[in-house]
Amino acid sequence: MTDKITVAGGCLCGAVRYRATGHPLHSTICHCANCRRASGAQSVAWLTFPVERFTFVQGEPSRYRTDTQAVRTFCGQCGSPLTYQNDDRIRDIDVNTGTADDPEAFPPTKDVFPEDRISWVPLTDPKES
Repeated sequence: MTDKITVAGGCLCGAVRYRATGHPLHSTICHCANCRRASGAQSVAWLTFPVERFTFVQGEPSRYRTDTQAVRTFCGQCGSPLTYQNDDRIRDIDVNTGTADDPEAFPPTKDVFPEDRISWVPLTDPKES
């Protein structure tokens, strides 16, 4: 069965590694200013998993509580942004797609906060513009 997949990944320096089991609930691109500033990128791709299917398997990430009622994790050594967990969706965790060992396997299917995107960034679904 295809739900037996494992999504593994980690930070740039290898100090923090994670594992998620099963297919992600969502694969999105977020255009909000908070994600842009936290990542230093024009947008951030996320894989969403139920929190019970996600675990850090090596190292302990640093945590930052944002002013938007969420916790972001990142590697305290290399700074790689790893996860995002919103207080309003505490049962789900968003994992930075770019930190997955095989990010090609999870193309985004939806844009989040498309109204906040930088004008030169294309949308996943051009019908949303």
